[in-house]
Formats: sequence, structure tokens, C-alpha cells
Amino acid sequence: VQLQASGGGLVQAGDSLRLSCAASGRAFSTMAWFRQALGQEREFVGAINLSGVRKNYLDSVKGRFIISRDNAKNTVYLQMNSLKPEDTAVYFCAAKVQTGLSMATTDYYHWGQGTLVTVSS
Repeated sequence: VQLQASGGGLVQAGDSLRLSCAASGRAFSTMAWFRQALGQEREFVGAINLSGVRKNYLDSVKGRFIISRDNAKNTVYLQMNSLKPEDTAVYFCAAKVQTGLSMATTDYYHWGQGTLVTVSS
């Protein structure tokens, strides 16, 4: 099982960016994004269930970020709009077989390698 994240880069505040994470090996009930800023703990950003109907977000990204998935491609996306310097972090995709839009890193057993997002002011 592999998760391959891509789409990070350097943008200016107010810009948009879309991250992608392609899973191989099996399908997952829940897919999620986490992020980790320099010197900080990894934090939950958003999660989506298998059908794509149920979603959960970190409060500070609600209304700006949208998580979605394409099950035919076994891929989860994170559309990030109105980016702020405080969104700067390495973004990780994660997945689990179990249902439930958990915000805990310990509930996810499969992780991608991370992609760096840098937002300049």
C-alpha cells in the first residue's frame, strides 16, 4: 500500500493550491489530510468518507479548504483557497480502512510522504 502526495509549492497569501494524493494497493474508507509546521506537532486538516458525502475540517480552514475524492482514481484532493502564511507546513495524506472521520494521527495507519506548502506574505 502506498500513498503518493503531490501539488505543494510556493505561493503568495491569497492564492490557491490543490494537493493530490493517489493511493495504490487498496481502497480506503476514510482519507484525510494533516499538516505539520516547523517545530510543531502534526495536526488534522480534513477528512472525507468513502462516499464523499461526509467531511470534517479543522476550524481554521473551514470555508477556505475543500477535501474531495475520486474513487475511480483512488485519489483524495485538498483544494486550498485564500491561503495564509500560517498555512505553511508539510502536508501529509493519510488513510484508514475503518469508518469515522477521526482527527487523531494515531487512528491512521497509512501515510504519504508529505508535500511542502509555503505561503509568503
